[in-house]
Amino acid sequence: MQAISLNNSEHASPAPSPRVAERSMCIINQLRMVSLRCRSCARIDLEQACALLLVDPADAKTRYAETLMRGFYQAVSKRPVFYRPGTTELSFDEAWLGSLLDAMDRGDNDSFQFLIRSRVPRWTQRNLAYLIRSISDQFRTF
Repeated sequence: MQAISLNNSEHASPAPSPRVAERSMCIINQLRMVSLRCRSCARIDLEQACALLLVDPADAKTRYAETLMRGFYQAVSKRPVFYRPGTTELSFDEAWLGSLLDAMDRGDNDSFQFLIRSRVPRWTQRNLAYLIRSISDQFRTF
């Protein structure tokens, strides 16, 4: 009797890269650029940052994106992975954000809530959802 390999690496095709809508990909590329700028910035508390955004919404497009990138680690409890702008492949974190943005565009609140609840601790779900909804609204021009 001879053992057979079910996963032959010679003939295995690479896993398909997740796909998101074109508009979501444009937003992700913008977030990638913001992420590059924020790499050396101090991390922030999402709750306090969202409270400040509500008080002073000036230059909202940039500030919401920066707040998300600087506080994203807090929401997902690990260091997020963002590729360089223009890269066609998506990291897990980028694909997850893209799925959230796609759900927003479709008006699919159930999927949006499921994605948030499946990955984000309860105490920060509301703040992260607020930031993602705000970014989606700010980037409506794409």
